[in-house]
Amino acid sequence: MFSSINTVALYGMNAIMIAAEADISAGGLPVFEMVGFLGSEVKESRERIKTAMKNSGYILPPKRITVNLSPADVRKSGSSYDLAVAFSLLSSMGIVLGKNLEKTAVAGELSLSGEVKAITGVLPMVIEAKQNGCDRFIVPADNAMEGAAVEGIKIIGVKNLQEAVAYINEETEIEATSFSLKDALAKPQVSDADFSSVHSQSAARRGIEVAVAGMHNILLIGPPGSGKSMMAKCIPSILPPLTVDECLEISKIYSVAGLLGKEGIVTKRPFVSPHHTISPNALAGGGKIPKPGAVSLAHRGVLFLDEFPEFNMSSLEILRQPIEDKVIHVQRTAGACVFPTDFLLIAAMNPCKCGYFPNRKKCSCTPVQINKYLSKISGPLLDRIDICVESSEIKFDELMAAADEEESSEKIRERISDAVEIQSKRYEGTKLHFNSDIGIREIKLYCKLGLKEERLINSSFKKSCLSARGFHRLLKTARTIADLDHSDRIKCRHLSEAIAYKEIDRRYWNGEI
Repeated sequence: MFSSINTVALYGMNAIMIAAEADISAGGLPVFEMVGFLGSEVKESRERIKTAMKNSGYILPPKRITVNLSPADVRKSGSSYDLAVAFSLLSSMGIVLGKNLEKTAVAGELSLSGEVKAITGVLPMVIEAKQNGCDRFIVPADNAMEGAAVEGIKIIGVKNLQEAVAYINEETEIEATSFSLKDALAKPQVSDADFSSVHSQSAARRGIEVAVAGMHNILLIGPPGSGKSMMAKCIPSILPPLTVDECLEISKIYSVAGLLGKEGIVTKRPFVSPHHTISPNALAGGGKIPKPGAVSLAHRGVLFLDEFPEFNMSSLEILRQPIEDKVIHVQRTAGACVFPTDFLLIAAMNPCKCGYFPNRKKCSCTPVQINKYLSKISGPLLDRIDICVESSEIKFDELMAAADEEESSEKIRERISDAVEIQSKRYEGTKLHFNSDIGIREIKLYCKLGLKEERLINSSFKKSCLSARGFHRLLKTARTIADLDHSDRIKCRHLSEAIAYKEIDRRYWNGEI
């Protein structure tokens, strides 16, 4: 007897509908074969499924059994097909009612005892199944919350094979898992760090505020102990809240990576801070079956690179394409994967190896050593950074000042939220989210300049020898500064501040200090 049930295959972020087909016939010698371009994990599942069914009270008949995972030109890897294959076999045996499997998709790993164990990638699987007309998805109980984030499809979480069979045969009821994304996102986010604990550094704080408001890349330069890392760790406390669409985007990435927690969804913007010894593959993503790297795990959030020049140069150069294109292409022999990489880059570094340049009373580095240290950051990568700010050494009086004298994250977040709201209204109906997303074609539409402003930026362009990319990024930064100022158009003061943020890095890398 022949039977078939829907399941989903994953390759990177790509989900593909798969039919788990089973045929049990009396002709020929008793054998259990599985075909359909299977990876080693799927081939091994044959014995796992047989034992799980036996220990659940379902004995396979001594007949010719053939299981096919179709289409056969798509490679199947992982353990998520176990439950679908078991259901297909049980349907062929007449134990499960085939009519009850219509418009139903199934995914899950089986243990030898028949327990249904958690798998990775449930969220993109559910989205794909819904788009292909399925109105019900049976998943491991541990993955139910994750799948329930998708509206318009019923998610049934099961703990073992017997429970799943009883549900399909309508012998027992399992309530569909319910989950409200809007309610989850409405909960207040608590951050461990607050800008009220950062003493002084008004220029750096302002630069960070502009960077977060428009999602502009920023570089913090300053001596050791001046608070660069501390300020970066305070950034989650001022990040704008996630929208529902952004929440699903991020959660899909973390689902594929197997990093979703018990909540089953990511409700706050990621803050990814890899150590400087990270390999290029770990940063970009990869593996035999490609998994998202740090640049993708930071999507719609922050990628913080502390001790920027200490990173391997080949790792740093990987950032150039993801920063510009907002995606990264991972090529493997089995195929190509595209992972999203729309992140806010926060980099922090010392100005030299000893850390105290240009303070010659403390700095012991020679000009050659300083240039060698700074040259670890290439010109093309530096050109992709919109804002560069200095953090100065903190004086004793500033260090002893009361904490309530410093502005809290809550006040900064209010100003950022206002600027984000302005951007949301401006870009409503487009694919743009923040000012940093503006393309070359939209520059003239959203970054219009008056005659005075044109003269100012023309003078800066010639003086600073800006590239075309640097020029466009400067305009986008000025647009964000204007939004923070609640100004409809970009004015000279907004341009002047944006220009100042680009000139600091020129001072160091052009040797003007």
